[in-house]
Amino acid sequence: MSISKTNPTTTPLLRLGMAMWSLPQWQRSLLQACPTPASRLAAYAEKFTTVEGNTSFYALPDANTVAMWADSVPDSFRFTFKLPKTVTHQLMLRHCDTELSQFFQRMQPLQAHTSIWKIQLPATFGPESLVVLADFLPRLPAALQFAVEVRHAAFFAKGAAEQQLNRLLIDNGCDRIIMDSRPIFAKPAVTEVMRDAQTKKPRVPVHAIATAEQPVVRFIGDLIQANNDTFFAPWLSKLSQWLNEGKTPHLFVHTPDNIHAPELAHRLYQQLQQHIATHLSWQLTDLIPLQNEEQQSLF
Repeated sequence: MSISKTNPTTTPLLRLGMAMWSLPQWQRSLLQACPTPASRLAAYAEKFTTVEGNTSFYALPDANTVAMWADSVPDSFRFTFKLPKTVTHQLMLRHCDTELSQFFQRMQPLQAHTSIWKIQLPATFGPESLVVLADFLPRLPAALQFAVEVRHAAFFAKGAAEQQLNRLLIDNGCDRIIMDSRPIFAKPAVTEVMRDAQTKKPRVPVHAIATAEQPVVRFIGDLIQANNDTFFAPWLSKLSQWLNEGKTPHLFVHTPDNIHAPELAHRLYQQLQQHIATHLSWQLTDLIPLQNEEQQSLF
């Protein structure tokens, strides 16, 4: 998904994806005739250019799985993988060199296919732990790009703690992951799916800051597609701004059950296409070919 300007000196790139590349319900639409894990990943990678690899957070994938993932995507596709929870939540970034070495050694076949390695920190990781993060980031492989997601309230208060965090990320060339869960908290939950989402998803302020070159936005939308338009509207300008600055934003689209996340991703992408064409006179290329008859059931 590239954006071309009239006389481009560079080609800005937006990476768009979801929280997973396979869901059983998608086999009736996005992943038709894909009986194997490899074929489902390959089909997903034909339509989107990135994905959140959350499985690495819970367990280290075996070597055969890593090789299959690497072989199933085109050269242009990029994963994002979370560091293991043993490193981020159990050891809290301390005394974890062995675990990190094991992780990156296992994931080595995927390094060329991975744009961002994510460091998701628990809500208990507060301002007093910034010294730990400051010690941890320089020990990471210098050739790789990282992004940090924080959930402690102090890092959203626009005070000294948040300023220190942002400066630390800027100094280390590390992106800050931005969570936008406003749509699912906009009204009282009336379904079990929404109640579950409101219980499990973080509710933090949206601070749209780019501390490095690949800002990450995780947009968690409402089940009713049109209800998301108002919340996504500010992102039209912000994503366009980042692209204009030559950055490579990553937009990950979720819904509470993710069943219709592909449709929402397409809807939001079309809105961004229109915004860029109207305000910046660029052309944002089609993400999913609507003329493909096999996709008509999805879109």
